[in-house]
Amino acid sequence: MTHEFIIFVAMIGIFMVGCFLAKLPVGVSMMLSAIGGCLVAGEGLPIRHLVEGTFSYIDTILVIATAMVFMKVVEKSGTLDALSAVIIKKFHKHPAILLILIMAVIMFPGMITGSSTAAVLSAGSIMAPVLLIMGLDTVTAAALIAMGGLLGMIAPPVNLPAMIIGGGIDVPFVGFGIPLLLLTIPVAIFSALFLGLKQAKNMDYEKMEPHLNKEVAEKYGFRVYIPLFVLVILMMLTKIFKVIPDIGMPLMFLVSAAVGLFTGRKVNPVETIQEALHSSLPVMGILMGVGMFIQVMTLTGVRGFIVMTCLGLPENLRLLAAGVSIPLFGAVSSFGASSVLGVPFALAFLNMDTVFTIAALSFIAALGDMMPPTALAGLFAAKITGVENYVKVLKRCMVPMAVMLVYGMAFIYFSKSLAALF
Repeated sequence: MTHEFIIFVAMIGIFMVGCFLAKLPVGVSMMLSAIGGCLVAGEGLPIRHLVEGTFSYIDTILVIATAMVFMKVVEKSGTLDALSAVIIKKFHKHPAILLILIMAVIMFPGMITGSSTAAVLSAGSIMAPVLLIMGLDTVTAAALIAMGGLLGMIAPPVNLPAMIIGGGIDVPFVGFGIPLLLLTIPVAIFSALFLGLKQAKNMDYEKMEPHLNKEVAEKYGFRVYIPLFVLVILMMLTKIFKVIPDIGMPLMFLVSAAVGLFTGRKVNPVETIQEALHSSLPVMGILMGVGMFIQVMTLTGVRGFIVMTCLGLPENLRLLAAGVSIPLFGAVSSFGASSVLGVPFALAFLNMDTVFTIAALSFIAALGDMMPPTALAGLFAAKITGVENYVKVLKRCMVPMAVMLVYGMAFIYFSKSLAALF
């Protein structure tokens, strides 16, 4: 038994005790495990490394904070309510298309924040009554919302697990749009139809209509959607067409949020910013804890030990090992799984296309947000639909989750061919 393995076991053990027995926040537990790793390794308490680790993901933290501000603004100004009402009014005669569009609405907050929790608690809570009115039972509605949260956090433009993995092997978050769309769109369509179509065929629009908030769209018209268009235009001008210099995602979100203050219902900026930051603190805390965890793993040699272990696996077992270990470790944290296991597996698959492989590893890591006991996406989805036993939601999601896992592993295996095509 090597010294590095003992340190790693100690760090994982401290994390498990802090997270599951002491019920501490994930970020705090990761910080304590990092400190414990230093002490076991005989490094004392290296404050400098802990501080450096805290700021490892400062760019990502800024994206989350500003994206959540934008999300809260469009939520309070009525943009999401108006969008939901318009979608249902236009497509209530076509339940399959309606389900796909509802899935897109649920995914949207996750796409811009990189958090499945943000998607579930914002757009998911708005769409939950709609899904129930459409005829879906509470468990199915929760399952669809949870899957929307998972897929939203992986879809572009913001994918935190991919950013974490890429940061670990010095791969910039560039060129991930196409592979992430190829991963998320087919599974999103399948999940929406598989979970909801059978029950949604019995939808009664007459009963649903009184529950829709159509006042916002009628009162403010097209201008209520302007913040969304501003954000999309800024992304296209900087990321795709590159007409103007890239001002960065945080500034794009803040500009779009500022526009949203004047396009719909009256929004209190101070209260909205406070609420947004309060909502995003848990995710930002996790990233700070992950940064310290990875910094200490690097300092003590544990990270190199894990990398060498993954690289030492027989080639035909690496893919299976990634498919099993990453989601299971994601029960602790999908971000933690991305950093601790995603990075070494990305190195192990360097013979594949790197960008497509990292995208697929992040796709697999997202399954951690459905794994008990943390299961953030699943637990919050069950809560907003009134399901007391989360296990029922997990069982209903098993087929879409299995599809995600197999599809992600196949994506890695054929990454070179896919990269050549796209």
